[in-house]
Amino acid sequence: MAGSDLSSKKVLMVIAQEGFRDEEFFEPRDVFEDEGLSITIASNSTDEAMGVLGGSAKPDIAIKNVSIGEYDAIVISGGPGARKLLWPDKKLQDLVAEAFDLGMIVAAICVSPVVLARAGILEGKKATVFNDPACIKELLDAGADYENEDVIVTDNVVTGRDPTAAEKFGEAVLEALENI
Repeated sequence: MAGSDLSSKKVLMVIAQEGFRDEEFFEPRDVFEDEGLSITIASNSTDEAMGVLGGSAKPDIAIKNVSIGEYDAIVISGGPGARKLLWPDKKLQDLVAEAFDLGMIVAAICVSPVVLARAGILEGKKATVFNDPACIKELLDAGADYENEDVIVTDNVVTGRDPTAAEKFGEAVLEALENI
């Protein structure tokens, strides 16, 4: 994003402790780092988190200890671990709802837009999610207008479909951050 200075922006990236989708974390993170954003990684604990493709990341903070007001955006990666560990996380749902209420950028990719649905912030909004019947049903049940697209931005909410959209998803989050 030539000409813009996003270096003062702080992004909370959320990954499952095990089974996060590598591309959906590392590609957006690289996009954010290239623009000088401050990144904090949150997970179920601060133990080393493992991706499904063998990548790993050391979380800075446990989800339960996050104060969302310190950030400009929350970005939730997908993967099979997200379904198991992030979907049912009530604290994460509360953080998402609070971030949305504060007008922050709220973003999720792959299966993780379900967290946004469960947080109650997708009603009446266009959104995408991994092309899986259970995921799509969660969005529809939450009142979202589901569309099978790579990336959808509606107001301050950014959703991405799958690993192939990871870089484009990161760029959409950056663009949304420029507008807040």
